[in-house]
Amino acid sequence: MIEIRGIVKTYRMGAQEVRAVRGVSLDIQAGDFVAIMGPSGSGKSTLLHIIGCLDRPDEGSYRAGGMDLTRLGDDELAAARNRLFGFVFQQFHLLPYADARENVELPLIYAGRRHLRESAQDRLREVGLAARAVHRPSELSGGEQQRVAIARALVNDPPILLADEPTGNLDTASEAEIIAVLERLNREGKTIVVVTHEAEIAAHAARIIRMRDGAVVSDERVRGTGRPLRAEPEEAPGDLHAPGEGAVIADHLRQALRAILTHPMRSALSMLGILIGVAAVIAMLALGGGARESIRQRLASMGSNLLRVRAGSHRRGAVALEAGSVTRLNFKDLEDIARLPDIRRISPSVTGRAQAVYGNRNWNTQVEGTGVEYEGIRASSPTAGRFFTEDDVRGRRKVALVGATVARELFGDSSPVGSIIKLNRVNFQVIGLLPEKGAMGPRDQDDTVIVPVTTAMYRLLGKDYLDSLYVEVAEASRMHAVEDEIKARIVKNHRLSKENEDSFEIRNMAEMQEALESTTKTMTWLLGSIAAISLLVGGIGIMNIMLVSVTERTREIGLRKALGARYADIMYQFLIESVVMTVSGGAAGVALGIGASMLITVLAGWAVKVSAASIALATLFSIVVGLVFGVWPARRAASLNPIEALRYE
Repeated sequence: MIEIRGIVKTYRMGAQEVRAVRGVSLDIQAGDFVAIMGPSGSGKSTLLHIIGCLDRPDEGSYRAGGMDLTRLGDDELAAARNRLFGFVFQQFHLLPYADARENVELPLIYAGRRHLRESAQDRLREVGLAARAVHRPSELSGGEQQRVAIARALVNDPPILLADEPTGNLDTASEAEIIAVLERLNREGKTIVVVTHEAEIAAHAARIIRMRDGAVVSDERVRGTGRPLRAEPEEAPGDLHAPGEGAVIADHLRQALRAILTHPMRSALSMLGILIGVAAVIAMLALGGGARESIRQRLASMGSNLLRVRAGSHRRGAVALEAGSVTRLNFKDLEDIARLPDIRRISPSVTGRAQAVYGNRNWNTQVEGTGVEYEGIRASSPTAGRFFTEDDVRGRRKVALVGATVARELFGDSSPVGSIIKLNRVNFQVIGLLPEKGAMGPRDQDDTVIVPVTTAMYRLLGKDYLDSLYVEVAEASRMHAVEDEIKARIVKNHRLSKENEDSFEIRNMAEMQEALESTTKTMTWLLGSIAAISLLVGGIGIMNIMLVSVTERTREIGLRKALGARYADIMYQFLIESVVMTVSGGAAGVALGIGASMLITVLAGWAVKVSAASIALATLFSIVVGLVFGVWPARRAASLNPIEALRYE
């Protein structure tokens, strides 16, 4: 069953070398019961660890079950430990947060055979602990804990059972129970190798090997002959990892959740950093998104694809002249520009100030005279009443539409439609209420009265020229081309010289919209980035806790590796623990972020907009944080040497 030839193992402690095993060679037959004895430091435990693939020899060869195990990789050795060996340790090495049955199931998990979990209950029954299956190690006596460890060693039905001082921490009665179990297993055909320094234990073995200073000094068979190993075909090392073996994600998740719940307060504090980070990201993005949406709505009130042509101030030498002193727009300019092929709509505009009076209330406001196309160009369809018509414009009728601010100041909560107001002592009938547009910079867009352009020019403001033209372009891609065409028409109509071409200006409102939207977008991402810093801080906290967890659970990691856990199994478990904590914190953070956004609206009155994209981004970021900051602790755990981890204090 076991063939060892010239095994050497040397440990280096600083500059000093300690030769724990010196050229040991021995054979152990199937069904044998072997006791390895010797004083402390004789190398007996090191030899057992090499036999069980927990440690590697520096020199020599080792075969077990017909396979050469000397040069196997780490994952292949893990499979060999899981398939060929069952381990019984002096310290029991039971998981404190798992009950007896769950402890026994561990080798099944790493063998990919968790569906055979009923065999764990069967093994507990064999060692007399069926009634204690749901009890945790802290609720079991020392003898019961060791019997659980024996049941765990047998659950995969390995041909070889290795026991390292299995009765060292037990009282006399428990020691007798464990010896009886080992003898029964040997009678049933198990090959048993026990390391002990107690003669009472060795007396039950069929063969006693004594070691001193790393070498075998005697090999005595005291009874029996063992059973010859049945000839079996030699397996290739790769067969130790047949497809489908190993723990599945559900098992890793279950183990990770159990580990997290073992330290609920520490886990909650670890999640707190992620929770705050995700909540901050969502709240900041919602605040920025709300601001962007608010600005977009207000920009929409200006119209789309809009150019505004107006008379500009002109400099003559060092003197800045009044706006319109050189070029004044007129209806001929309006008609010429309207004939351009890319123009969808155009409306004239004249502006001034007027004192609006209704009953005993009065309000100084802006008056703007426009054409009927103004309604569509500036998104000014009235919420009550109607807009004026071409007949109203041609007839210079005294009709007006009032903004929300004017309506509130003059009419309070009453409807203004149909009422008569005075504008600079001239009676006007209110025919409509303009939609609310809010403030644009320092200007209140609702503090206005709109009248037909001809009425404003000839009956109210006394102007014979136009202050500006609103031009709506059919296609956004033609905005700059239309600007050039409008400029050429005005220069031609007014016969402007080169030095006077700055006497009027054309404002591209689309460019203003793009600039404002770009600014708010930048501010949104800036706020989100600042909030994301707290996510990174939370991630660092997760990594710190995971590193602490690896240190605290070093012996557990060693145990899992001894039972067959591969590098990937340990990696997955710790990565999943990290991701579960970050995702749990992220989920709570999403709820907190949405709540904080609503609270901002209630308390501060600011517009917020929580988008599904921001929730998805924050959640994805929390998962990435868990993966990134969990990799180092997970790799550190997975890279631990199993025997060094088991010895960790």
